[in-house]
Amino acid sequence: MSLEELLSYKWSIMTPEFIIVGVTALLTIMDLFMPKKQDRRVLGWISILAVIAAMVSLTGFLGAPAESILEDTFRLDAFGKAFKFLLLAGAALVLFLAVSYEGKGGLEIYRGEFYYLFLTGLLGGMIMTSSGDLITLFIGLELLSISSYILAGIRKHNLHSNESAMKYVVNGSIATAITLFGMSYVYGLTGTTNLITIAGRLSGLADAQHAYLLGIAFLMIFVGLSFKLAAAPFHMWAPDVYQGAPTPVTAFLSVVSKTAGFVIVIRILLSVFGLAATEGPGSIPILYNMQDYIAVVAGATMIIGNVVALRQSNIKRMFAYSSIAHAGYLLVALTTMSSNLFYSVWFYLLAYLFMNLGAFAVIQVVEAETGSTKIADFAGLYRRSPWLAVIMGILLVALAGFPGTAGFIGKLNIFVGAFVSQEPHYVLASVMIATTVVSYFYYFGVMTQMFFRPAADDSKLKVPAGIVVVLVVTVVASVLFGVMPNIAVDFVNNNFNQFMDFLQ
Repeated sequence: MSLEELLSYKWSIMTPEFIIVGVTALLTIMDLFMPKKQDRRVLGWISILAVIAAMVSLTGFLGAPAESILEDTFRLDAFGKAFKFLLLAGAALVLFLAVSYEGKGGLEIYRGEFYYLFLTGLLGGMIMTSSGDLITLFIGLELLSISSYILAGIRKHNLHSNESAMKYVVNGSIATAITLFGMSYVYGLTGTTNLITIAGRLSGLADAQHAYLLGIAFLMIFVGLSFKLAAAPFHMWAPDVYQGAPTPVTAFLSVVSKTAGFVIVIRILLSVFGLAATEGPGSIPILYNMQDYIAVVAGATMIIGNVVALRQSNIKRMFAYSSIAHAGYLLVALTTMSSNLFYSVWFYLLAYLFMNLGAFAVIQVVEAETGSTKIADFAGLYRRSPWLAVIMGILLVALAGFPGTAGFIGKLNIFVGAFVSQEPHYVLASVMIATTVVSYFYYFGVMTQMFFRPAADDSKLKVPAGIVVVLVVTVVASVLFGVMPNIAVDFVNNNFNQFMDFLQ
């Protein structure tokens, strides 16, 4: 490729990525030359400014038509912009948690490494949202995965952290290999890695043998990516990693990493399998034939996540199983393939982002005070910090899906979508209702501790400024989008009404 050709590309559409890359390089150099005893929080504030700057630059592309560069391997379309906003918003809130983190066990030593590894993982997720090629999708996935592995084990002298990081690496490597094996089948059948070209060549698939191979490819890719979503039965890494990792890392994995996981699932499954016919003209796409497999995984994920969460005594493990359950709800939307699929998934991830990060902010405050993450440590929180307990109560109610919260609207969108699809999914909708009711028990179990159990210590809790910012933003958003969801609806309709443009 000549220099003239390189310069002819419209590189400005990668401005958010360039900002993150530049600041990551800057933080690496600063951390290298800063005195060892100097507080690394300044790197965190620089990271927050970088994420905000990336979000501002992305705002400049709202309403613009889809554009692509590098032979259509990088696309800035409505789909990419919509989910990139979620990634950047989640990243900014997690960074506020990180600069306020007071936990012991090693993170304070490696705080500098945390920030640029975090930005590297974020960059991987952003690349995935704008990828138009299997290769760039895989590069983004690995950039996110490798950063996550290191962050999970960043407390080198903590045994729980070491164990969880090892499980994460082993399981993640196997899942990656399975995903790549499935992608190789797709490449072998089409002779290209470009998603749009793949969709075009598979739409006229007439050979039954090729359809059989494509079905195997679908199962391989779906199984591999289910690990990223922490979907059952590929969820076993999540509880250990959530418990062993520092709380900001746990928050990052539960929100930013999960959002990126659903991005790659939608990109690949709809691009590759959404148009691929089973056998000859007039037949239905392969993705519709595979709905039963996705439905089984969705049902199992909802049941296992909610039922096992009932028996947890550690709140981070409980939230791990809660995260698994929420992945199951999102898989219901993917199973039904309703007309509002993209909006349902986007809004649910938006609501989940605020609800979950707010809850982890409260968990971080309690953990800093008690040195533990047991649910019993929340006993008497209302006496020690009434406003903190009330905020946690609101966020738990939102996670449970009570009316008047963003969680309720998110679940309602998915539930209604299960009935307006071509073939209504009554069983899956019933499982969703039943498991949501089950979730009330463990969410309200935490509330019982906070409001009705005596406190072991009546001393007041100290809440850092960064945590206050996160709590205010998350609780306001969780209630606002529950009472006035039309704000999000109008935002999506005005800026991202062409969600399907990544297939064009």
